[in-house]
Amino acid sequence: MTRKELFENIKQKKSFLCIGLDTDITKIPPHLLHTEYPIFEFNKHIIDATHDLCVSYKPNIAFYETEGVKGWISLEKTIDYINKNYPQIFTIADAKRGDIGNTSKMYAKAFLEKMDFDSITVAPYMGEDSITPFFEYKNKWVILLALTSNKGASDFQTLSLGDNKQVFQQILETSQKWGNPENMMYVVGATKAEMLTEIRKIVPDNFLLIPGVGAQGGSLQDVVKYGMNKECGLLVNSSRGIIYASNEKDFAEKARMEAEKLQKEMEKLLTPLL
Repeated sequence: MTRKELFENIKQKKSFLCIGLDTDITKIPPHLLHTEYPIFEFNKHIIDATHDLCVSYKPNIAFYETEGVKGWISLEKTIDYINKNYPQIFTIADAKRGDIGNTSKMYAKAFLEKMDFDSITVAPYMGEDSITPFFEYKNKWVILLALTSNKGASDFQTLSLGDNKQVFQQILETSQKWGNPENMMYVVGATKAEMLTEIRKIVPDNFLLIPGVGAQGGSLQDVVKYGMNKECGLLVNSSRGIIYASNEKDFAEKARMEAEKLQKEMEKLLTPLL
């Protein structure tokens, strides 16, 4: 999916919502536990109920790895289901990979070729040679961790390098030599919304993947105020607030209701671009 196609999808759906499929088998409705692949069954119902309200799905790979072989099968079945039934949806493998070059090459092949995700989240801290293998796939995206919303982010990401520059700013500047706005996004936590103005000075055109809206307390209005560009440039993720809206048989219906609340809010905020 190209940047233009992603923006067109945002305008068509009046939404820049990304739904995180952080599917914890201990939290899904009990009646699904009797199916062969309960995680996939849960995902399928969520996807069918919300696909017209969002432009992206983001499975967090850890929630599938922890279930072993059945988890990996559930992940493959989930991405295959999206690609076959809703091909206009932008898919993100939230894998946070990043290793020496030959290992990264295998990670890239696994997620961008074998599983056919549109994108993958990558940790940049091992430098250029750990990232470039992910750029070898045409029309695929690399999403670099830049400024995350977790408590420990301040341990490294906001350390001063001198000259009023912090580590995350150096990541943004250096990575501009690796990719471009057509194949590279950045993760910026919604709880860091006040820093988006400075981030946009360095990467004015790149899409930003913004987790932390909803259960983590981030403000959608602030994200848009400081981070939106002329092509929206935002994918705002919500996971728990949508997919766990109910633990009963109406879970998909309740998930849709929560997703629709965000979509309606996003439609208002998108008005200047529509």
